[in-house]
Amino acid sequence: MVLVQSVSKLYRLYRHPSDRIRELIPFPSRQLHRDFWALRDISFNVDKGETLGIVGPNGCGKSTLLQIVCGILQPTIGRVVARGRVAALLELGAGFNPEFTGRENVFLNGEIMGLSRAAIERARPSIEAFADIGEFFERPVKEYSTGMYVRLAFATAIHVEPDILVVDEALAVGDAVFANRCVRKFQELRERKITVLFVSHDLGLVKQLSDRAILLVGGHIHAQGEPKQVINQYIGLVLEKQRADAEPREGRLTAGFRHGDRTSEILDVELLDASGERVKAVASGEAVRVRVRCVFHQAKSEPMVGLLIRNRIGMEVYGTNTRVEQVALGEFEAGDELDLEFRFECWLAPQQYTLTVATQNADGSSHDWLDDVLAFEVVDARALAGVVNLRAKVEWQKKPARERALP
Repeated sequence: MVLVQSVSKLYRLYRHPSDRIRELIPFPSRQLHRDFWALRDISFNVDKGETLGIVGPNGCGKSTLLQIVCGILQPTIGRVVARGRVAALLELGAGFNPEFTGRENVFLNGEIMGLSRAAIERARPSIEAFADIGEFFERPVKEYSTGMYVRLAFATAIHVEPDILVVDEALAVGDAVFANRCVRKFQELRERKITVLFVSHDLGLVKQLSDRAILLVGGHIHAQGEPKQVINQYIGLVLEKQRADAEPREGRLTAGFRHGDRTSEILDVELLDASGERVKAVASGEAVRVRVRCVFHQAKSEPMVGLLIRNRIGMEVYGTNTRVEQVALGEFEAGDELDLEFRFECWLAPQQYTLTVATQNADGSSHDWLDDVLAFEVVDARALAGVVNLRAKVEWQKKPARERALP
């Protein structure tokens, strides 16, 4: 079990490294640092065999909390009691010697955890099979890819017979096959009554694996309890914050790449919710509008306006334009402005996306093309694979064996 009592963590932030020394000098006696509380008054307990998921925005203190639980950091205030062997996977390849082979690092980490060589040798075949890195198991880990690192580190951590397993975003860099293997292993650990604390931005995974969840915001516990309810609160906070942050931009638009003959110029691009408010995050299925405002510098007949949505790895998810939608824009003179909206229901799977917009000639050549001019996030409490939400319906029926046996 794990007991966390009134834990707070204070960091002193200095503008310059030399200020640390200057502050030690009694004269002049002025403070040269700023106090930053990464955690404030955190209290909870995790029972034996319970899986606790920890969620929250970046910078809220999740990783700091796990490091304190593992004993890597000491709390400024409060205490942590962890009964049993703790296996931690906090940083990629932490504890690995880059010059050692995968096999040698397995023995090194096992001995650090207090296991005998005989016990490690018994677990080695299972570790090697779970990591599934083939001949690289006998190669120095400095030659490993990111995925290989995490496979071996996770495989080692879960096979050293821990009483408590602490994991910080270890599945984020794994492929789909490895992620599914880890999920099954988490479920097996739960059946074996292994206590698990894990941090993940995959809300569907937290909902699937956790018995209980905690939401950290600004170093404080904002909510804790049933995973579904905690995740719904987190999604609500994300949507509220993104809407509050979506202030009107001043000055020129910023794009990843901008090109075109400037026959027309895009002045503004907005992602709006159904009520017309600027947003940076939307719920899957929410009605949204993309508003594009542009000005024509030359007379133009039948121009086009288009949009393109890409996912976080640059794959084109959806694109359309006014010609595809059979909307004729007519004639424009120099100085005329165009205010246009694309409206659709955003049935995308939860992840980050970018929006590219363009004004074009009828032949497809660009007036003004802005790559990745807006970034937005789609959130959903459900675990969905891929990039689209196809809203599948499930129909099923049970056929008892005795009925199928009748002539």
